[in-house]
Amino acid sequence: MPTVSAVVGSAVGLHARPAGIIADAADELDADITIGVPGDEPVDAASALMIMTLGAGHGDTVEVSGDDEAAVAAIVALVEKDLDAED
Repeated sequence: MPTVSAVVGSAVGLHARPAGIIADAADELDADITIGVPGDEPVDAASALMIMTLGAGHGDTVEVSGDDEAAVAAIVALVEKDLDAED
């Protein structure tokens, strides 16, 4: 199972809006993806509520794991992006 470390890019961390965007993307992927703070139990990346329970802030490192490398890479890219930035 590939595991990739990612640094949280959103200025507010993995809170409501970023967690929702990540969860929606994970839910659309045909793979089981987890996200977690190193040393703690990972959570389902398709659940915004579970992502928010991680308490990961801007600049924190999280680990993204799953059976599909492309799916893991897609979620890592979202985690590292500032999802609260104005479009």
